Amino acid sequence: MDFVVKLFKRKSKKNIYLFIKTLFDIIFSSMVIILGSPLFLLISLLIKFSSRGPIFYYHKRVGKNFKSFYCIKFRTMHPEADDIFKTLLETNEEIKQEFEKTHKLKNDPRITNIGKFLRKTSLDELPQFLNVLKMDMSVIGPRPIVKKEIKKYGKQINKVLSINPGITGLWQVSGRNNLSYNKRVYLDSLYVDSLNFIMDLRIIIRTFGVLLFPMDRGAY
Repeated sequence: MDFVVKLFKRKSKKNIYLFIKTLFDIIFSSMVIILGSPLFLLISLLIKFSSRGPIFYYHKRVGKNFKSFYCIKFRTMHPEADDIFKTLLETNEEIKQEFEKTHKLKNDPRITNIGKFLRKTSLDELPQFLNVLKMDMSVIGPRPIVKKEIKKYGKQINKVLSINPGITGLWQVSGRNNLSYNKRVYLDSLYVDSLNFIMDLRIIIRTFGVLLFPMDRGAY
């Protein structure tokens, strides 16, 4: 009986914090979009005049409770990216294995020059604050995944997808693509298990550190 009471109290506290977290998401994202509008405009112009194609890129991801949504980013790839990628996978076994392991390519020829800078500084993810306002994402949470990645999470997938994915999160500030995929699953699961204000505050502080001093943080 005591276990049931403790479990109920724990869930109640979690639900209250998730409500507060949602309010923070809406207020913070609105401020970023309003105050950051000059930066949004500058990046949009750089993308538009540096390569052919749209300014934004929409990628289908799996969100809370397995609900699909389109994650918005600034476009960082050439318009011919799909053809380039297909050729790479067909002709280069090493690149194929790298992508199957991490779903990323460290030296990706599809990325534009301005795109490399945007990815290195994580500025390509700024439009995701629109996803936060649409309630598809949170400012802080597990990394949004694609459908093919679900199986990589194994039994942890239901836990990880019980909350909204985040623009930043424990994995994002802990090394990102420099970490193994198993480590990523562990960190995403740990975040959901430990969901609290102190952890979110630490992640926010570390996120500013990554943005100001990107160095080799695994962002590519």
